[in-house]
Amino acid sequence: MMTEHSRAAVEIVPVSGAAAMEHFIRLPEQLLRGDPRFVPPLRMERRMAFSPRKNPYFRHAAAAFWLAKRGGRVVGRISAQQDRLSPPMPDGSPAGHFGLLLAEDDAEVHAALLRAAEGWCAARGVKRITGPFSLSINEESGLLVAGFDTPPMLMMPHDPPHTARHLEALGYGREKDLLAYRVETAAPPSAAAAQLVGRGLPPGVVLRPIRMGEMRQEVARLVGIFNDAWAGNWGFVPITQDEVDAMATALKPLLREKLVWFAEVEGEAVAFAVCLPNLNEAIRDLDGKLLPLGWAKLLWRLKGHRIHTARVPLMGVKRSLAKGMLGRVLPLFIVDALRREARAQGIRTIEMSWVLDDNLPMRRLAEAVGGEAYKTYRVFGKDLAA
Repeated sequence: MMTEHSRAAVEIVPVSGAAAMEHFIRLPEQLLRGDPRFVPPLRMERRMAFSPRKNPYFRHAAAAFWLAKRGGRVVGRISAQQDRLSPPMPDGSPAGHFGLLLAEDDAEVHAALLRAAEGWCAARGVKRITGPFSLSINEESGLLVAGFDTPPMLMMPHDPPHTARHLEALGYGREKDLLAYRVETAAPPSAAAAQLVGRGLPPGVVLRPIRMGEMRQEVARLVGIFNDAWAGNWGFVPITQDEVDAMATALKPLLREKLVWFAEVEGEAVAFAVCLPNLNEAIRDLDGKLLPLGWAKLLWRLKGHRIHTARVPLMGVKRSLAKGMLGRVLPLFIVDALRREARAQGIRTIEMSWVLDDNLPMRRLAEAVGGEAYKTYRVFGKDLAA
């Protein structure tokens, strides 16, 4: 039976002011609370992420946020972004993105939200909109379309199954698929990988963990390798110096010495991988709040090695080596070291994510170390009317 709420028109309201942003931040808690896989994000972290004063992303990007209301009740949200560092589209037009899309299973609400994001992008010369990116491709990317039966790892999205269906009905098609690989630390690598690693490091190569006393310099080294390794890849946006500084501060509580490794050739860092304890496992029961006791619980869990899952969000090999034999084998040695040390610290499962579906070298690496593709996140795209 139609209710007064379901008959009411959908109203799209720009997010303006702290109170409206708080509704935006807390909407996932309202709409996904019944999903046993949902992990409420820390509200404090989300406030910082969406703040132009605190997030260095906004120094090279603009964004807008909207809430959908029906009958006075918040029933959906969306953002639209334009990043000056994003590569242009093939026709030379600027890239435009949507993100943070979440709404009730209601076609009208989804249509109204997407119209707002599309209109904002079109007004800025965008001819094709893609997403979701929340907010940057270097943050949460893609919409979950397969693998709903497990909770997300840190900095990976979790979405209701109906969202993809509504996007497709609105003319959005697949742009790229991003894969997450699950690696059990106790499982052996492939015979070929084990044999190669068993021969030992090539001459002149040194493998070392991060130097915790040189945190800012080490983060700058790995970001330098990352920016070099992935330049020119689909959707690549370089990490800026401001973001390096913010990253060094934000990641410090999560970094463990033996879970970040560099490969050096003649003293130069040329490859790296970062494995982070899965923060989502530590905060799952905190309901997004760190007060009054959330801080104590979180620190105890992080310091006490009580987290049994982890994620590899960043890795790379300098392009000067990537196509040669050395560039192909160094990641195997680095991941082998990560697996060994993670297992020693009580970590049972590592997620390698995300990997582009057409990035065959990375997919082969993940499979060589025993990885199984268990989640798929989809980036959607749509041409905008002139």
